[in-house]
Amino acid sequence: MTITARDTMGGLAKGLSVIETFTADHPRQSIAEVAAASGLDRATARRCLLTLAHLGYADYDGKFFTLTPRVLRLGTACLATMPLPQMVQPWLDKLSEALGESASVSILDGDDIVYVARSAQRKVMSIALMPGSRLPAFCTSMGRVLLAALPEAEVESRLRDRPLQARTPLTLTDPARLLARISEARNQGFAVIDQEVELGLRSIAVPIFDAHGRVAAALNLGLSAREEPATALEIRYLPALRKVQAELRKVLR
Repeated sequence: MTITARDTMGGLAKGLSVIETFTADHPRQSIAEVAAASGLDRATARRCLLTLAHLGYADYDGKFFTLTPRVLRLGTACLATMPLPQMVQPWLDKLSEALGESASVSILDGDDIVYVARSAQRKVMSIALMPGSRLPAFCTSMGRVLLAALPEAEVESRLRDRPLQARTPLTLTDPARLLARISEARNQGFAVIDQEVELGLRSIAVPIFDAHGRVAAALNLGLSAREEPATALEIRYLPALRKVQAELRKVLR
């Protein structure tokens, strides 16, 4: 079925675009900031924000808006209907307990990864990660193995068509170097990140395949950076990740 613009509701689309402007970096915004981030005019952004506040999805102090926990209903409803989180959680818990490190599964959503399942042994990031959390795909280990599953031309377009913001002094933002790293992840079947998301954090990820060999998600381990080189992650953790990868491939349809 082809969906045309005449079949869609413009008001709903604008409201969703307003919700999406609220991120971990911008949790509290004025009308002008939301208008600029969403591309809507100020009057439209104002009506959307006041509607969200009226319905309980946002708080308004007279100048700034913040989203309320009610918004979580939108995300948790989606996660509750997805079979993937329920299927992978037992493997995540087992892997995390055996290695003493935090394990996560995510999917690709636009330019971000979205966490759908997580088992944390310790807090390795300054922000709390949970199902529904989002991070940029280009600088995360799970993001790179998920991008590696896309056609190379599409990956190049994604990296060159929008600015890539460094999160740490070690974050790679040069499209050519990133394409090389993603190609490397495609060829070797895993990706290692060394403090590109947050200083003191390393991670290693592998793709999760379904029974037909398609990449359905990504699995990673996140751990504190140690004195040993980042290349040690491959020796220390890749066999365990590969084992879970193989087991999940048998059950994901």
